[in-house]
Amino acid sequence: MNKLADEEQTVAIQGIVNKKQIIAAVIFAALAVYISSIVPTIEIAWVSAILVLTIYLFVFEIVSVDVAAASIMVLLGLTSLLAPFMGLEQGLVDNRHLFDGFSSNAVMSIIAVMIIGAGLDKTGIMSKVAAFILNMGGTTEKRIIPIISATVGFISSFMQNVGAAALFLPVVSRISARSGLPMSRLLMPMGFTAILGGTMTMVGSSPLILLNDLMLTSNRALPAEHQMEPWGLFSVTPV
Repeated sequence: MNKLADEEQTVAIQGIVNKKQIIAAVIFAALAVYISSIVPTIEIAWVSAILVLTIYLFVFEIVSVDVAAASIMVLLGLTSLLAPFMGLEQGLVDNRHLFDGFSSNAVMSIIAVMIIGAGLDKTGIMSKVAAFILNMGGTTEKRIIPIISATVGFISSFMQNVGAAALFLPVVSRISARSGLPMSRLLMPMGFTAILGGTMTMVGSSPLILLNDLMLTSNRALPAEHQMEPWGLFSVTPV
């Protein structure tokens, strides 16, 4: 009986979620139509509609985030083939540059850090790090949080802050399980210190890496006397 009741409750909850998704889809569609009616060109209208669709997929997780991102990228590429039916002279994105984002230093560094983190977790190093932090801080929240925050803040100064946080997720999970502390109370300060540590050097933050790449790209079109000097590793540290 309990199993049957749980199944009925699950079905009811799923039905409520589906209704919310349908209502949200209608609202987002109406928003896309409204935006397309006030923008000056058909290109901006289609871009706005795709942007609204992207936000909807990310917020309500109709599909996983990675599938949603890849689907939107494919959709942008298909606009070149569907341009006559969409009222466009050409696609919204040149297909030759559709995958240029994968050559970005920021994207590749985040991917590399996540691979390194998974490898370190497989080797058991993260378990030893968790045990070391517990030995240093015990099971007291006031002692564990500063140790985790300081460690993540230092690491995120020399690697992507997202990667540093991802690297320590297994550690925090193990510490939470062994100490009995809620994981949310450990993750929040860790996230803030990862962001703060990422601003200490140029390589610690994805936006700074992207901005540095944009400066290098812009220099190609600028005369020699107006070119911008790229940042060094510690150029942003005084700021």
